[in-house]
Amino acid sequence: MATDSPMGPHTAAIHAGQEPDPTTGAVMQPVYFTSTYRQPGVGTGWPYDYARTINPTRRALERALAALEGGLDARCFASGMSAIQAVLLLLKSGDHLIVSRNVYGGTYRLFEGVYRKFGLDFSWVDTTDLDAIRRAFKPATKMLYVETPANPTLSVTDLRACARLAHARGARLVVDNTFLSPVLQMPIALGADLVIHSTTKYLNGHSDSVGGAVISTRTEDAETLAYLQNAVGAILSPMDSFFVLRGLKTLPLRMARHEASARKIAAYLNRHRKVRKVHYPGLKSHPQHGLAGRQQGGFGGMIAFQLGTFGKAKKFLGRLRLCALAESLGGVETLISHPASMTHGAVPAAERRRIGVLPDLVRISVGLEDVEDLQADLEQALKGI
Repeated sequence: MATDSPMGPHTAAIHAGQEPDPTTGAVMQPVYFTSTYRQPGVGTGWPYDYARTINPTRRALERALAALEGGLDARCFASGMSAIQAVLLLLKSGDHLIVSRNVYGGTYRLFEGVYRKFGLDFSWVDTTDLDAIRRAFKPATKMLYVETPANPTLSVTDLRACARLAHARGARLVVDNTFLSPVLQMPIALGADLVIHSTTKYLNGHSDSVGGAVISTRTEDAETLAYLQNAVGAILSPMDSFFVLRGLKTLPLRMARHEASARKIAAYLNRHRKVRKVHYPGLKSHPQHGLAGRQQGGFGGMIAFQLGTFGKAKKFLGRLRLCALAESLGGVETLISHPASMTHGAVPAAERRRIGVLPDLVRISVGLEDVEDLQADLEQALKGI
């Protein structure tokens, strides 16, 4: 729906970047299942040539994501990892990146296991420490890559300060905003140049799609990402694009519910005698609680907590009935995981210990169930350890 005036988050989630179908007036973007398009003539400039290059359903989603994040353009990919790969392909051999040491394990695997051998250089830094970031810059530094809140320890990085540090040295600030979504955090408004999402998570919200997106703010990056999307071909399918578009329409409502329940669950775990430590930015005990309150529009639906030993964590996870032991996050159902053996299994054990991904750590993505039912499931599982 075209409009010259700013839209609120609920309106934008439903209408931004989308128009009713011009053929039928359908209010929901149709799913275009086609591999190619009949063109009106040679050299006519007809934009639709091949579905790897452009698909109307995918393009509608890209316009919507660019609008929601306040970016210039967005490009959608087959997974969150292929979106991160596209960002790395903006660089060249010999370039250096400063990276949050607490990131998704798949990000570590891609950076260290794949792209280091192609000549990219990575420095893993505690990005909650601005002095550590300053010390890590090199003449070849081209990107500062931040995940905040971090997966799975929920540490929070000051994005405004990072933007100043990066831009003063001619580097881009890249932010993985998967844990909060544009409803609860707007990295571009805080100075980010590129924003990454695993659309699999909160943007889709229903655990029935895998995808990724990159939102850009610079014309040069937007054009290069469009070229890379076509050249590499790791595109988001029309059906997955539709699923994410559908998910966006309830995103503000879902994020509010995720957070409201997470606050209650975090408070419950924080006072439980069998829980050693809770990591949640909404708790006053969190080391970046004040920063999260200023920088974010909410504290989100992700919690991590420690149970003291791996044996206790394993027994606890095995006793759960309602909470599903599973990879991923951000769905309507509550998902719980053991990061050291699941999401961060690709990270060497010594590095996991250094960054706080310990054997007793459990991560929970709080879903949309009745919070009393979730608490009852956690309670019965905790009683057994």
